[in-house]
Amino acid sequence: MKFDNHQRDIDMPKNNPKLLSQEITPKAVFENRRELIKSAAAGAFGCALAPWFSREAVAANPQKLAATPNPAFMAKDEPTSYKYVTTYNNFYEFGTDKSDPATYAHTLQTKPWTVSIEGLVKKPVTLDIDALLKLAPMEERIYRMRCVEGWSMVIPWDGYSLSKLLNYVQPLGSAKYVEFISLADKKQMPGLGDNIIDWPYREGLRLDEAMNPLTLLTFGLYGEMLPKQNGAPVRIVVPWKYGFKSAKSIIKIRVTEEMPKTSWGRIAPREYGFYSNVNPLVDHPRWSQATERRIGDSKGVFAPKIKTEMFNGYGDQVASMYSGMDLKKFY
Repeated sequence: MKFDNHQRDIDMPKNNPKLLSQEITPKAVFENRRELIKSAAAGAFGCALAPWFSREAVAANPQKLAATPNPAFMAKDEPTSYKYVTTYNNFYEFGTDKSDPATYAHTLQTKPWTVSIEGLVKKPVTLDIDALLKLAPMEERIYRMRCVEGWSMVIPWDGYSLSKLLNYVQPLGSAKYVEFISLADKKQMPGLGDNIIDWPYREGLRLDEAMNPLTLLTFGLYGEMLPKQNGAPVRIVVPWKYGFKSAKSIIKIRVTEEMPKTSWGRIAPREYGFYSNVNPLVDHPRWSQATERRIGDSKGVFAPKIKTEMFNGYGDQVASMYSGMDLKKFY
């Protein structure tokens, strides 16, 4: 089987309606979505609400998720359309084609769902999804996402800092890393029949990375519960790292002293290092990371590329964690 797409997040759609970041998720918009759609159809709001029509077509019965926009975590970039975020995905548990997750993820059962937090913590615990949803106030954050393959997008996520959960279980002094383990169930996930990965999917962060306020324990996007093809019911989003670092459909979080071995790191350690920070100065062995193509440009694959920013533009929040490190060695 030939495949070149090693990231686990969404790939390149052809276009994207214009929408200002501050217009994506006002509370009133979510509470009056259908009324706003009717008004938009009558011409009252124009193209600013175009992604709402895509959302209606893709998710006929969306589950709302009440989240308060956090102005400290709002990228000013133009967002990617909900339609493409939810229909063009990489989630190999459901197949390797980009359309496979949206086609087959309906088999995923997201309730009941529990996540165990174990390892080097004072209070190991298993929490169901309802308890996790109530653990901390839900925030809306608009993050840039950079794929290791050289494209990027912008997504409004809903969740809260992973540090809220980690503080709840209280890591021990010997703790240095956090490992994330995803669901692997052949009955629900047809892609597990392909031995691309030594299932289950595993990812990891250094403890200080996991505790960084940017690292998001994520339950929704665009004000609705995560669609199954996007990693429902709970995933991680780490915006300064390449997309494959953000584990989906998590069932276990382990706090460890030793660096966990990640799935893509086991398969191709020369290509996918443990840190996988977005770094335009360190190329992938098979392509440059200096530039990216922003998903949604009307010119599609012919759109001019833009320069990739160090740490995906989040250097002010994360660069201090890597002070003194050789980022070409610790890629």
